[in-house]
Amino acid sequence: MAKTLTARIKDDIVLYGALAANLGIGVAKFVAAGMTGSSSMLTEGFHSVVDSGNQVLLLYGQKKAKRPADEAHPFGYGRELYFWAFVVAILIFAIGAGVSIFEGWRHIQQPEPLTSPTINYVVLAISFALEGSSWTIAVREFSKSKGDMGWWQAIHRSKDPAGFIVLFEDSAALAGLVIAGIGIWASHAFNDPRIDGAASIAIGLILALVAVLLARESKGLLIGERADPAVIATIRKIVSAHPAIVSVNHVRTIHTAPESIFAAISADFDDSVTMGDGETLIEAMESELRVAIPMLSSIYIRPEKRENATLTSSASPAPATAQNTTQI
Repeated sequence: MAKTLTARIKDDIVLYGALAANLGIGVAKFVAAGMTGSSSMLTEGFHSVVDSGNQVLLLYGQKKAKRPADEAHPFGYGRELYFWAFVVAILIFAIGAGVSIFEGWRHIQQPEPLTSPTINYVVLAISFALEGSSWTIAVREFSKSKGDMGWWQAIHRSKDPAGFIVLFEDSAALAGLVIAGIGIWASHAFNDPRIDGAASIAIGLILALVAVLLARESKGLLIGERADPAVIATIRKIVSAHPAIVSVNHVRTIHTAPESIFAAISADFDDSVTMGDGETLIEAMESELRVAIPMLSSIYIRPEKRENATLTSSASPAPATAQNTTQI
């Protein structure tokens, strides 16, 4: 079902909460890195900057995606959010992971003596508390939306990238803080600053893995993913329930936005159904579908003989020459 206004507000809260936390944490990390010479802390500072920029891009994408449909974009601008989600994944990989690995390598090649780690520990503890709060909010909201599905299955099927991107970012941030803390402690314990550089590289590798996973999910959404199988089954059930429908040939769907679905339905009508009766029947089916699945923003129902549908099964979901179609 479509998200309620409350759910959309909660999505924004997740993003704004993560943005506020990352801005404050980023400043503290850079100050601590400058005072102590810690490579992993400097890496964590760049990590927070990248995360802050990502939240800004996602908020921008959400705003642009809400623009109404027009003549140039008859199905709206919802998929613009998917574009910015893909950009976020690229930024995490190119800037977050790239800078972290480079800084770690540079610190190993040219190790710098570390000063007292106390400031680093204080900043790490505060950062962990703030990141943990943001992570808790993201987990709670995503847990509500995933229902009975497993976590990875829910992420793979999710059509709203903002929720799982923040979840991935915050999880990577917490892991990075733990690694940074271990690296700083080990560098002092063994009197070897190169360990701190190795920790920076480890943080970069985690970011690279997260970026690849996010890029994979965002790419699927950008190209176009079908609706949930349960939604497709509901469409098929409603259409096939009408006595005048001999069979439902196919139901093809695509998400044009997280809360918007385009559906193209091919159905074999009984030969006794006249043109006028068919139009009335199609309108009735559309009304039922809209009530059952509010996310259906556009519906095309095409009367088509079953044998013809079989011959054209590889055709696109919405042929430009389709006749006897209706649109919401």
